[in-house]
Amino acid sequence: MNRPAISVIIAVYNGEKTIGKAIESVLEQTYRAHELIVVDDGSNDDTAKVVRGFGERVTYLHQRNAGVSTARNAGASTATGDWLAFLDADDWYYPDRLRWHAEWIERDPGFDFFTGDYEYRRPDGSLISRSLEITRAGSGLLRRAHGAVKVVMDDVEMEAFVEDHFGDTHTLMVPRRTFLELGGYPAGLSVCEDVNFLIRLCAVSKRVGVICEPLGVYVIHPHSATRSDPLRAQRVTVEALLPLRDLLRDAPLPIRMGYRGRLRRARLNLAYALLRQRRRGEAIATALRSFVDDPGWQSLRHLASIGRGVFQSGVT
Repeated sequence: MNRPAISVIIAVYNGEKTIGKAIESVLEQTYRAHELIVVDDGSNDDTAKVVRGFGERVTYLHQRNAGVSTARNAGASTATGDWLAFLDADDWYYPDRLRWHAEWIERDPGFDFFTGDYEYRRPDGSLISRSLEITRAGSGLLRRAHGAVKVVMDDVEMEAFVEDHFGDTHTLMVPRRTFLELGGYPAGLSVCEDVNFLIRLCAVSKRVGVICEPLGVYVIHPHSATRSDPLRAQRVTVEALLPLRDLLRDAPLPIRMGYRGRLRRARLNLAYALLRQRRRGEAIATALRSFVDDPGWQSLRHLASIGRGVFQSGVT
């Protein structure tokens, strides 16, 4: 039986303070990665020095600053493994992260991709929550698992997963061939590029394996791009989702339904972000566009909620 060859890709920009820990977490895996590729997206700090300190154990690539999607895609194009795993430069893997997926692939190579749970932690290391337990798809899957570590996602869970996924880029394991055929991550997006790719991946997948144990840590930074400018983040999220509408027209029903729910939620969040800045007309227009594009009781409820918010903000 062939052992899966897993290429791990880390995209980094000015990550001198965190990239070392991320790299160590890959090199210390109980299942050895086929290769570790670090793509430096034009850093102007000592990132290169830190990475090169690991010697031949790490393949270091440098590019002009072009964004995280382009960096990850460059790593995937260079990779020689059959499977791809990703990690952000300020996060880290737990020691068995690769082993959980690799052993499952060895026993059953017919999966389209794998994902799993992870932990949200603050920069000081304190635990916030786990990914599976705070989403509808994840909590439902945990109930069905009854304590099992490995679960295969069903259609109901797939719909909920597309609408509000658990796991993240660093819990994903995808065949390199599939990644390249899908065109990788969309260039030019600083927010939601991972969701755009994940939805496209789900649309061509039938069997998805989930590890219900934490595979790594996602660090929540209070001054990240998403939190420092939430209105821009919500706009970019909607912009990242809209191009998928035509692409998913012939996708399986659970994928289309999950996508519709995700876009509705993204537009609602954008409308609330606009409302918080007292841009009432834009907020109403956003909610109305959602209802026009996807008429139904949920869109109508969202429109009514924004309407109440506009009225209340106008009388306070």
